Amino acid sequence: MAVPLLDMQSIAKDFTGVRALNRVSFDVRPGEIHALYGENGAGKSTLIEILGGVYPHGSYAGTLHIAGSLRQFHHVRDAENAGIAIIYQELALIPEMSVRENIYLGREPTRFGVIDWNQQYHDAARLLGNFGLSLQPRMLVRELGIGQQQMVEISKALSREARLLVLDEPTAALTESEIKTLMAILRQLKEKGVSCIYITHKLKEVFGIADRVTVLRDGKIAGTLPIAQCDEEKLISQVIGRELTNFFPRSEREIGTVALRV
Repeated sequence: MAVPLLDMQSIAKDFTGVRALNRVSFDVRPGEIHALYGENGAGKSTLIEILGGVYPHGSYAGTLHIAGSLRQFHHVRDAENAGIAIIYQELALIPEMSVRENIYLGREPTRFGVIDWNQQYHDAARLLGNFGLSLQPRMLVRELGIGQQQMVEISKALSREARLLVLDEPTAALTESEIKTLMAILRQLKEKGVSCIYITHKLKEVFGIADRVTVLRDGKIAGTLPIAQCDEEKLISQVIGRELTNFFPRSEREIGTVALRV
């Protein structure tokens, strides 16, 4: 089996006496879309913030390997330099700047010591065109809808040629057509060997895009399964920690007297 692109082993993280992650081991293979699933408070965000350098090395226990090499991230930039791009639910865009300026913010192409605006425009236009995004590089971000802003964030991550793209609830504010565009982009990236961690609460998306799914429950790994060996009932039972029985009353005879009237 190929060396995992990402291998996190025995990760533990505490917050003022509360254990948010308890010896969590998680890996992502090259060119894999790996769904991370679980209830709010299960530890998904904490795990990703460790991966992204938000919580620096030394503030947690465990090891982190990228393509077989032990890595220690002390800053967010360390994770970015290792090829990791994380797109959080709270978008980090500057509304008064254009699409192209946001994509290359802090990494502007220069010519003779000044920003090469023509090069920036052509680079942004080529990047957006490669993924079929109908965004104009000169448009201001404040003129875009939330779904379009999400696409700008993704374009910004792709401009860094990330090897591992992490998406945290990416479709929460997207329309159906924007979701289809996003799924097409992820499949295109997968074909190019880019890996993805896909965090979602939507079962339809887990089964529609992921190769494997890992369930986190109460800061621990409840299970990791290939999608081909998983169904909704098995996934939900791992989330809640028990088998689903009598989810709905099976007949009118099972329904009792009124329990609450408002």
